[in-house]
Amino acid sequence: MYLVTVLGNLLIILAICSNSHLRTPMYFFLSNLSFTDICFSTSTVPRMLVNIQRQSKTISYAGCLTQDCFVLVFAGLENFLLAAMTYDGYVAICHPLRYSVIMNTHLCILLILLSLTISIVDGLLHSLMVLGLFFCTVLEVPHFFCEVDQIIKLACSDTLLNNILVYVLTSMLGGVPLLGIIYSYIKIVSSILRISSSGGKNKAFSSCGSHLSVVSLFYGTAFGVYISSVFTDSIRKTVIALLMYTVVPQMLNPFI
Repeated sequence: MYLVTVLGNLLIILAICSNSHLRTPMYFFLSNLSFTDICFSTSTVPRMLVNIQRQSKTISYAGCLTQDCFVLVFAGLENFLLAAMTYDGYVAICHPLRYSVIMNTHLCILLILLSLTISIVDGLLHSLMVLGLFFCTVLEVPHFFCEVDQIIKLACSDTLLNNILVYVLTSMLGGVPLLGIIYSYIKIVSSILRISSSGGKNKAFSSCGSHLSVVSLFYGTAFGVYISSVFTDSIRKTVIALLMYTVVPQMLNPFI
């Protein structure tokens, strides 16, 4: 699955870079999404494979925090990229005559840099907050990678501030892009329904279908992780849900 993820996303990046006709905002965001998918999977899967090969489940404290930081950064970046791609589709369908003016090169680069900056700040903030915690026993994280919620649960010191930070930032950085995506698709669907020709409707729906599939897959697995962690006490079910979130969407995105 990891090899399919890396090779599939690399193929998309190479195809976009080698074809001058694909140098549009949509494919610019798509190439960045493919690169993020590779990095997201690489932050968790190779370490897990090494542990399986060596039959060793240990990781250093510094390595654990580093892995946690990278997971948060690339998960956040993928979240923002999906929102940026939705906005691109919204402008293309709802404001086609102004598309080239609105979605200019400067705006596209600014959206990428802004998304990356916010994601890095989020990852570093959580990791630095964990550094302030005290751990008084031999630690065992019940996951296949260092996940911030599980690290916080293992602390002996007060974790109220850490938990508040996790819930507030997750709600803001996950909820705001999701609301933007929902709003954009409401406007997109209403614009498509006003198109008189059936051929135009089919073309517009087909152009949005693949992106909507990727969005549904990413947020669907994310909600699966949240539901499994809240409504079940089974660590195994939570780990399986987290595996679906961190591996499956990144593997299926190239095919979609």
